[in-house]
Amino acid sequence: MCGIVGLFLKNDEMRPRLGDMLTDMLITMTDRGPDSAGIAIYGDEDEGCLKITIQSDTPDEAFSGLKENLTTAAGLPVGVKVLDTHAVLTLPSDSEAEVMSALADKGLRIMGIGSSMEIFKEVGLPRDVAARFDLRNMGGSHGIGHTRMATESAVTTMGAHPFSTAPDQCLVHNGSLSNHNQMRRKLARKGVVTQSENDTEVGAAYISSRIAEGATLGEALEDTINDLDGFFTFVTGTKNGFGVVRDPIACKPAVMAETEDYVAFASEYRAFADLPNIEAATVWEPEPATVYFWER
Repeated sequence: MCGIVGLFLKNDEMRPRLGDMLTDMLITMTDRGPDSAGIAIYGDEDEGCLKITIQSDTPDEAFSGLKENLTTAAGLPVGVKVLDTHAVLTLPSDSEAEVMSALADKGLRIMGIGSSMEIFKEVGLPRDVAARFDLRNMGGSHGIGHTRMATESAVTTMGAHPFSTAPDQCLVHNGSLSNHNQMRRKLARKGVVTQSENDTEVGAAYISSRIAEGATLGEALEDTINDLDGFFTFVTGTKNGFGVVRDPIACKPAVMAETEDYVAFASEYRAFADLPNIEAATVWEPEPATVYFWER
């Protein structure tokens, strides 16, 4: 059992409140997943720049002098914003290779890469994780979050959701994939390498692989219904939107709400309780084997 939340804003005036609303939704899902929590936020872009979110279990040591080291490696200024065990690097897009090489030399973990996406996830109760990263004060256009009750792999930072397997793409999941080892081998033969034993990372890598092959987000989500076995409710984020799909049995709870200002997803309706004007929303349960997605 896990908890999933997602929020896609149609009204740009609400962007400064995205983190606050998502944090309340995430905390409400604590009893569905008290082991770890995470969130992906899609915020403003800096033209010509790339964001890399990194993590270290020893941030005081690992992040000391990092800005100077990466600026030297890139040959251009690299911004470093430290948030607890994570840091968001902002760098010129054409210096990605040099910075990634320097990060590998220091053994730092990559949480996500993109022009607008930042990912924060850690072991612990959702309330504590949100406070560590000051998620309430983050703005943006959309975001997805997850509270995990571990069933398929250990309770670790890298086992927490969201999983990102391509720039500005990430996935959260409630359920269990029964053919993830087989699919992992298929993806590896195509050159798509996963970093963990987690089944959700395989789901994320599958969707990223299909998009890289030319599929739209909607087509990639449609393909999960035929190619992935098991129970799943997926919510995926991209640079321009987010999508939802449930397996044909759809035994995992899911509910959606839409107003003129936003589209929201959650594992249970109570996560919507504090959203503005929720009493006027259209609320429905997503159909099995049906894809829903919104893009701007």
